[in-house]
Amino acid sequence: MLVVVTRFTVPDSDAARFRDRAEAALGALSARPGYQGGRIARAVDDATRWLLTTEWDHVGSYRRSLSAFDVKMTATPLLALAAEEPSAYEVLYGDGPGAAGAVRVSDRARDAATVAVGEAAGPAPGREAE
Repeated sequence: MLVVVTRFTVPDSDAARFRDRAEAALGALSARPGYQGGRIARAVDDATRWLLTTEWDHVGSYRRSLSAFDVKMTATPLLALAAEEPSAYEVLYGDGPGAAGAVRVSDRARDAATVAVGEAAGPAPGREAE
C-alpha cells in the first residue's frame, strides 16, 4: 500500500475555494484504478494548514493516476500548490482494520539512493546480470 500525504498552506480567505478544489481533486483521483481512499483535513491549531491524503494499491497505481486527463485538469493544478517535500510513502507496517499487523518488505530497489532516474542500475535483486 502507498500513502500520499500532501500539505498545503491556505489563507483563511481561500479556505472555502481550496476545500471545493480538494474535493474535486479527490473525486478525479477516486475514479482511478488502485485508489483506496482519501481525506481532506485541516490542522486544529492552525486553520491555514491543510492536508490531502490518499491511499493506493502501490506506487505504480498512484503515478499512473497522475497521467489521466481528468486528474491533470482537476488535481494537478491543486497539487502544484503543495509544500515542496516528499509526499509518497510506502506502508511497511500497519495495525488498522484489514492490516492485522502486516509487515511488508520495501519495494524500493536496493540501489535507489545511489542510482538516478535515467541511469542504468544493476540487475534486480535475486537475478543475475545477462
